[in-house]
Amino acid sequence: MMQASADRDVVLIVDDVPENLAVLSDALDGAGYMVLVAEDGNRALERLERVTPDIVLLDAVMPGIDGFETCRRIKALERTRNLPVVFMTGLTESEHVVRGFMAGGIDYVTKPINPEVVLARIAAHLRNARLVTQAQEAIDAAGLAVAVVSRDGRYLWLTPKAYRGLHDALAEPPRAGESLPPGLRDWLQGETDAAPGRESRPFLIEAPGHRAAVHFLGGMTGGQYLLLVEENGPERGPSLAASYQLTGREVEVLTWVAKGKTNRDIGEILGMSPRTVNKHLEHIYVKLGVETRTAAAALAISLER
Repeated sequence: MMQASADRDVVLIVDDVPENLAVLSDALDGAGYMVLVAEDGNRALERLERVTPDIVLLDAVMPGIDGFETCRRIKALERTRNLPVVFMTGLTESEHVVRGFMAGGIDYVTKPINPEVVLARIAAHLRNARLVTQAQEAIDAAGLAVAVVSRDGRYLWLTPKAYRGLHDALAEPPRAGESLPPGLRDWLQGETDAAPGRESRPFLIEAPGHRAAVHFLGGMTGGQYLLLVEENGPERGPSLAASYQLTGREVEVLTWVAKGKTNRDIGEILGMSPRTVNKHLEHIYVKLGVETRTAAAALAISLER
């Protein structure tokens, strides 16, 4: 797979009108960009199999698959899901603008194309893309399970750990540009509409052998929201249960204790009262041969490694 040039940003232009390709290619080349062209959506996708550009200028109306479907397919691929896509269209009606954003586009420019406007938009989006990439790499390196979603309930990007956690619990891949499952989307709406000062409650996702809790961390600029995914998978259970004869419920409680959760947090996550959580902890302490919460958490963490 060929990557974008380290010295020059690479722009892929997708348009079925040769005159538009010529005007944009000349303007971008003169501004120092490396330019690739494709005459329709299928050729654009073929290009993306061989090279990863830094940004895509995509005509909305083309023969074959249109720009909206092309964008959706770009966003469905793991390696191009974060690729900035700017639509070029003469369709200024609000429903077409919305379609572009819903397909995963980040901006649009109207025809007839003004090269100066296009250059300014591209420069701004490339700067933002670099900042986002740096932030994502830092979060990935820290091993955090974080997802960013849009105001209308679509995945924008996820760290690998968040992707794995949601994929295991939902049994389907959470792809950038696609909508959150209905239950998770409704919960997000409730969190964003909540009165100031109201305590946030996690959204629980359960599947055979997997449990994940999604936490609302707050809003970001541009109508985006940050979520934290905490997964309680099956990998710890058998080891703890076999070694200390813990029940399945006790394993779950101890797992969340090791994650630093309070009895109240654990009660909300597991659907029990804080008093019941404390009763489980009393039994756990006896079985582990420890006297404190810290010692129990340390033992659970050591067994995880």
